[in-house]
Parts: sequence; structure tokens; C-alpha cells
Amino acid sequence: MARSVDGVDPVDRLHQAGESLKFMAMDLDTDGIERLIAAAKLASGKAYSPYSKFRVGAAVLTSDGEVFSGCNVENASYGLTICAERNAIFQAVAAGQRGLQAVVVYTPTPTPTAPCGACRQVANEFGPKAWIICVCDGVGRIESTVDSLLPRAFGPENLK
Repeated sequence: MARSVDGVDPVDRLHQAGESLKFMAMDLDTDGIERLIAAAKLASGKAYSPYSKFRVGAAVLTSDGEVFSGCNVENASYGLTICAERNAIFQAVAAGQRGLQAVVVYTPTPTPTAPCGACRQVANEFGPKAWIICVCDGVGRIESTVDSLLPRAFGPENLK
């Protein structure tokens, strides 16, 4: 059973609240999640990670139902490296999208890896209520929301 970082099954949480697993404008069913996972896995194969050897792929689902993917791109000047999640989000933004419904992160590891703080902050900019689904080569999965992974986040509303 999938568990979020707080140990509660997010689908159970929604069902207890009388809600379905809806992501803004559309339902994200099992096929939709699998499509995002496939896109994230494909993107991980394109990662440029000669230093860490940690190939990460991500796929984002926008509010308009479009999917964008990205991979991590490392740099010899380590601080200039970009994570897969931010790469995918920036691809969506470059295409004119501004709202996120879901972010899927794939790592070729035995346990799932959650997004780093910078990726959480960028995801918060475009989808504070978006789902984050982290998958791996093992059976584990992290399912949470951006606002659960980054509580009391700084965001656009703080600049008003």
C-alpha cells in the first residue's frame, strides 16, 4: 500500500473525506499515473549525470492535461546542476503552462527518493496542491502533495 511521508495512505485520506482522486480539471486514474511514470522513466535515461551517476527522471501533468518531462543535468560546477523535477517544470513553463496537477519522480533505486527542497519550492510556485508521486525500481512509493512536503511555504501570495 502506498504511503505518504506522514504514513497515511493519500487515497484513503481522500476517500475518508468523501472525495475522489481528482486533480483539478481531470481525474488522474491508474492509466494516467502509469503514463506519467513511463515518461519519467524515459527521461531518466537521458540524464547527464557523470559525477553522481544518479539518473533521475520526472514528468509533470499541467492543469491543461499536458505532460512534460525532464531529467537531471549535472555540471562540473556542481551548483549549476539542475534536478529532473525543476527541468520538467521549467519545460512546462517554457511552453506557456502555469499550473501543475502532479509531478512524478523516478529514480533507479530500491527505495523512492523525494524531491529536494529547491524542487519542492519550484513546484510550490506552480502547484501548491499538486500531487508528488515518487517511484523507483523497488516496490516502494511516496505519494504526497507539495504543500505536505513543504508546509508553510513561501510563495507568490507572500509578495502581495
